[in-house]
Amino acid sequence: MTVKPRLRRTLAALGAVALLGGSLYGLGPGTATASSHREAPLVAADPAIDNTDLYAFVSPERPGFVTFVANWQPFEEPNGGPNFYPFATDATYHIKVDNDGDAKPDAEFKWKFRSVDNRGDSTFLYNNGPVTSLDDENLLFRQTYSLQSSFNGEPFKTRVEDAPVAPSRVGAASMPDYGTLRQQATRTLPGGWKIFAGQADDPFFLDLRVFDLLYGGDLSETGQDTVAGYNVNTIALQVPFADVALKGDAARNPVIGVWTTTERNRVRITGGGQSGGKVQVSRLGNPLVNEVVVPASLKDTFNATPPERDAKIPALVKRVLEPEVPKLLEAIYKIPAPKTPRTDLAEIFLTGITTKGDGPIKADLNSQLNNADVKASRFTPSEQLRLNLSVPVTGTPNRLGVLAGDLQGFPNGRRLTDDVVDIELQALAGAAQSGKPVDALAAGDAVDANDQAFGGEFPYVALPNGVAVNSAAKQPATAGKLSGGTSAAPAAAGSTGDTDVAQPAPDLVPVAVVSGATGFALIIVLAAVFLLVRWYRRRTTRTDPDRTLTF
Repeated sequence: MTVKPRLRRTLAALGAVALLGGSLYGLGPGTATASSHREAPLVAADPAIDNTDLYAFVSPERPGFVTFVANWQPFEEPNGGPNFYPFATDATYHIKVDNDGDAKPDAEFKWKFRSVDNRGDSTFLYNNGPVTSLDDENLLFRQTYSLQSSFNGEPFKTRVEDAPVAPSRVGAASMPDYGTLRQQATRTLPGGWKIFAGQADDPFFLDLRVFDLLYGGDLSETGQDTVAGYNVNTIALQVPFADVALKGDAARNPVIGVWTTTERNRVRITGGGQSGGKVQVSRLGNPLVNEVVVPASLKDTFNATPPERDAKIPALVKRVLEPEVPKLLEAIYKIPAPKTPRTDLAEIFLTGITTKGDGPIKADLNSQLNNADVKASRFTPSEQLRLNLSVPVTGTPNRLGVLAGDLQGFPNGRRLTDDVVDIELQALAGAAQSGKPVDALAAGDAVDANDQAFGGEFPYVALPNGVAVNSAAKQPATAGKLSGGTSAAPAAAGSTGDTDVAQPAPDLVPVAVVSGATGFALIIVLAAVFLLVRWYRRRTTRTDPDRTLTF
C-alpha cells in the first residue's frame, strides 16, 4: 500500500506520539459513551443519551442529498411500559460535520425534546384507546422537538419548532396502523430538508457473544442476532450536499467527516433543575471504536473528548496502531496477527483513506485531504465517520463494502446494509493490509443482514417491533417492511484494558446528579466561592497590579 507523502508524515507523527513516555493527555469522564450499545460504564447507566449507531450515506433515491441516521437508547423491549422510551428532555442531541479536516464542526444540527404528559392522576397508561394519528386525544404521552442548525461557526438558527415525535410502539391494540404514525412524523422543511424523530427497529445486526472470549473460542457457535426484536430511538436528517460540503461545493470538496454527540448540564438535580453549562457525555463516529478499540480505562474519557483532541491521547492512538483484537484472534484461534504499527487502521479510523498503488484500496477515497480547498497544515487526525459524496450509489450493494470493492460502503460512510462486524473483523485481522480476506473469518459472526427489511425512502429504518423479544410467536420479517425495502447490516468485537491511564484534565467536569436540597445547596456554595474569588482577585489586582489569579 503506497502512502502519499503528507499522509505518511501524519501517520509517522501519530506513531511518535503513541510511543512518547511521560504524562498522558486525558480528559475527565462526562457521563456516557460512544460507539455502540452499552459500550462504556457511564453511558450504560444513562441509556437515554447512549448513541448506539451512526449511519451516513448518499440518498439512493434522491440525487444531491445526504442522509444521516443516528440512534439512541439500546435494547428497547417492545413491552417495556408503562413509560416506554422517550428522548431525554434535559439533554441536547447533535450531528456534527467537519469538511475542512480540522476535526471541528463546520455544520452542526441540534435537537432538543419536550414532553407533554396528560396522564396526571387519572391513569398509568401511555394511551387510553387506539391511537390513529399523532394528535389523537387517546395518546396521553407525546413528545415534540426543535431542530437548530449552525454553519461555519455562525449562531444557531431554528429550523423547526414543536415537530412531532413518533411514539413508542405500544402494540397492535393501541396502535393498529403504526405506519401512518411514522408518515405523520416525517416532515419536509424549506431547503428540501427531510426530518424524522421517533422509535424504530434497531438496524444494527450482529452476534454480541463476541464478548464471551470471541464467541467462546468456537466460531461455529455464531449466528444469533443479539439485537433482533429490539427498538431504538432514531433521529434522521436528509440535507443537500451544499449544506455540508466545504464552501458549498461538493464537486471540489466531496469528503465530509461526521460524528454525533449528546450533551447534558454539568449538574442535574433530581426532581427538576440543572446548572453549570453543557458538557459532552456521549460521542459516536465509526462503529465499535469505543467498544473494541478503546480500552476500559479510556471509554468514558473518549465519550467526553472532542475529535480535535484524539491525536493528543497517546493511549488512544496506540490502540489503533497496536490493536487488541488481532492479538486475541491469534491467542484464541491461532490466526496470525499482522505486524504493527497498523497504518492501515490509522487510515480507516483517524485520517481517512487517501492512498493509491498496490494496496487493496486503490482510490483516494475519503480523507478531507482530498478536498481541493483543504489546507494540509490544518488537517488534524481524528476519529470520524468519513464519507465521499461523489462516489456513485451502488446498484447492488455488497455487505462487505470497500473490502469487497464496493467503494460506497463502509468505511466510506456507513449504509444500513453494511455488515460492519464482518468488515472490521476482517480489517483488524489484516485484510486491509493484504487485500485478501482472512479465510478463517470468512463466515464472520454469521449474521449477514437485519431481521427486518429496510425502506427504500427516507427515513429508511424499519418500523419498530411490536412483539415481545422473548415471545414464542415472533412477528414475521415483513412486519416492519416499508416500500422498496432491502435488508440490513452488522457490527462487534471484544476489548480488555490497557496499562495506560489517562489523567483527568481540569477543563472538563463530570456530570453530577444530586438530590434537590443538596443540589440547591451546592449551587449556593459554588456561587459564594465564585463571588469570593472575584472579590479577592479585584482586591489583589488593585494592591498588586502584577499579581493575577486565574479562575
